[in-house]
Amino acid sequence: MPIVYLVALAVALTGMVMLDRRFRLFLWRDVRRATIVLVAGVVFFLVWDLAGIGLGIFFRGETSFMTGIQLAPELPLEELFFLTLLCYLTMNAYAAAGMALNGLRGRSARPAARGGVGR
Repeated sequence: MPIVYLVALAVALTGMVMLDRRFRLFLWRDVRRATIVLVAGVVFFLVWDLAGIGLGIFFRGETSFMTGIQLAPELPLEELFFLTLLCYLTMNAYAAAGMALNGLRGRSARPAARGGVGR
């Protein structure tokens, strides 16, 4: 079962893509900008991980659920998928929160625009 964690990450990423597509949250809203933001986030966290590995802060935990494939010393393949999921989830949540807040603002502004309740 050395591929379970990678499969779980892939399933979660697929769910993020489906939510994004359904509600046009991030990638489906503006593909070019979203790709730049997503890649920048993943690269930032990869550099962060590599710095932590170099300083001896981060290390690869041994588990039978991981593939054993390493992109660099102490940097498993699954970390790339996890960081992608983390960044994608964050951007979807940010976009969804923005849409919800805009919806609440729009709902509270409607009665005043119609003349209010007292008319």
